[in-house]
Amino acid sequence: MSSSAPLDNDRLLRALLREPVDRTPVWLMRQAGRYLPEYRETRAKAGSFMGLAGNPELACEVTLQPLRRFRLDAAILFSDILTVPDAMGLGLGFAEGEGPRFDRPVRSRAEIDALGVPDPERDLRYVMDAVRLIRRELGGRVPLIGFAGSPWTLATYMVEGASTRDFRRVKGLMFDEPAALHALLGRLAEAVALYLDAQVAAGAQAVMVFDTWGGVLSPAAYREFSLDYMARVVAGVRRSHDGRRVPVVLFTKGGGAWIEDIAATGCDAVGLDWTTDLGDARARVGSRVALQGNLDPCVLYASPVTIREHVGQVLASFGRGSGHVFNLGHGLHPGMDPEHVGACIEAVHALSPAHHG
Repeated sequence: MSSSAPLDNDRLLRALLREPVDRTPVWLMRQAGRYLPEYRETRAKAGSFMGLAGNPELACEVTLQPLRRFRLDAAILFSDILTVPDAMGLGLGFAEGEGPRFDRPVRSRAEIDALGVPDPERDLRYVMDAVRLIRRELGGRVPLIGFAGSPWTLATYMVEGASTRDFRRVKGLMFDEPAALHALLGRLAEAVALYLDAQVAAGAQAVMVFDTWGGVLSPAAYREFSLDYMARVVAGVRRSHDGRRVPVVLFTKGGGAWIEDIAATGCDAVGLDWTTDLGDARARVGSRVALQGNLDPCVLYASPVTIREHVGQVLASFGRGSGHVFNLGHGLHPGMDPEHVGACIEAVHALSPAHHG
């Protein structure tokens, strides 16, 4: 199949560009994940998380698993946001129950200056091979979303060396040695832009930047240390491929106060968590960008009847017209019932056409 063959279902791409659709497209963050028994089987076969993410055939398999179960409007590449710092030589590992950890965190200006910018096709070839394989296996059914972590979010892990609750090392660097942190963020913005651009060249039809930790910053620090570098990433990614525009989505968890600023970066869509009212967000950004979100993931622990009610509330909050991609406000949790996930997706199918046409 030619990579430029038409898509059977392009609702996601049209909605991200605020073009008319017959119903609201739906995909879910972490739709390929531990809540699915078939994912857990494949993960066991891989032996480790990076054994799974680093194997293009297995990464393709888990990317496609949720599409076999559910009527989703997109696939999202199975990978991890920390592949870029891993390729910079920091030695990524995942301890069971502890999350990611780097063997060689960067904490000094000298360590930051020694970092190279990875060549995506050489140093992250397994990701690009996965993108190519997934595109081929999808056969034009739905678009493929590529992604990366934001420079600030990657920097938090690189400086802390692991997950953190207080961000003391990276914020210490920010307050005491802002020039050093800017040097790190500049290098990461270059690396992330190259990485996403290579994903587009390999076949990703939309890309998303996950700024998981932007919400821990003050408004001024957010603009200086997170948003400015995401804007550099947006500017550095090719925005059309195979004759079609490639939408870019920016998502800052906890960033609802700053959506006007996020919309001004030149992105096509802003992802929202559940702490922002979708209708208010739409009133604030108008038709400048599409919006993605924003059901509280914990609604999926409730009954299917309750799930349907809350899906209806999210759709009603956005209102009529295009420019909305239904999603959760953050990723699916490992303990969620796949039948409840299915109930959410089917509720979007059933209830959203009334908001279009």
